[in-house]
Amino acid sequence: MQERFKVSVQRSCRLALLRRSVWYAKSQALDQSALRQRIRDVAMSRPRFGYLRVLVMLKREGWAVGKKRVYRLYRLDGLQLRMKVKRRKRISLQRGRVAAPTGPNQHWSMDFVHDQMHDGRKFRILTVIDQWSRESMSLEANFRLTGRCVGQALDQAAAQRGLPRAITVDNGTEFTSKALDEWAYRRGVKLDYTRPGKPTDNG
Repeated sequence: MQERFKVSVQRSCRLALLRRSVWYAKSQALDQSALRQRIRDVAMSRPRFGYLRVLVMLKREGWAVGKKRVYRLYRLDGLQLRMKVKRRKRISLQRGRVAAPTGPNQHWSMDFVHDQMHDGRKFRILTVIDQWSRESMSLEANFRLTGRCVGQALDQAAAQRGLPRAITVDNGTEFTSKALDEWAYRRGVKLDYTRPGKPTDNG
């Protein structure tokens, strides 16, 4: 009203049924731009994470935030939406090729292979190799392997070889699970996720 009709603040507030104190009041809210950007970065790098998993990552980094604030900012940026085609294209742009290891036990890769028995029962084998030496670090076979089972298998391999700095994995449910994420955090191992739709990243 002030810009279009050139009226005073007092008259425009009276017509809009607002107190003048509301017009002159300044927001006391803290600047959330840094937190908002960090939430977006975590969500873009870990597309399967919901706001609760993002909250865990933020607290690990030392952010003193609550669940409600993270949820509000998470939804404000539309990060709760899972757009299969467009979102995958955007996520793939955030990743580049991982630097090649220069020695043994620096960077591992792991994935599952599948087969079935004579009676038709299917089983899986977790395969772990050293990217530099191409040596097999672990083979764990079972009918059902969860993220917790993967962590236990890696602990057994680490008892003899030690832990690497990073492990390349795809975006399967076992590798994006809370159990494996907690395992990697407690042991200081980076889980290096491949680009969605690019299995050759972990050939």
